[in-house]
Amino acid sequence: MDFEKLEVWQRSKSLAVQVFLGLQGCRDFGFRDQLGRSALSIPSNIAEGMERGSDREKCHYLRIAKGSCAELRTQLIIGSEIGYIPDALATQWVSETRELSRMLSGLINRISG
Repeated sequence: MDFEKLEVWQRSKSLAVQVFLGLQGCRDFGFRDQLGRSALSIPSNIAEGMERGSDREKCHYLRIAKGSCAELRTQLIIGSEIGYIPDALATQWVSETRELSRMLSGLINRISG
């Protein structure tokens, strides 16, 4: 299965791009770096997992991507609460992380089932 054709990879890659572009003005470099790392981890682990040979390995990396999704969601919520991320943007991104998490669960179930 070509990971680049997976909707979950496409959407997570798009979210990572949005996060990087949306946080360019954030002067808290540590915070910005941490969000960027979390956002990058999602499509990167999907790609790595889908290129692995066994279903077990695929699912392992997809679970890591799902964990990174939760990590990013947490950081977005905190970023919104401390005023680093506009509420509307944070709400949109948090919603997308929830949907990505659901999509990853479905993909994991399909591969492992």
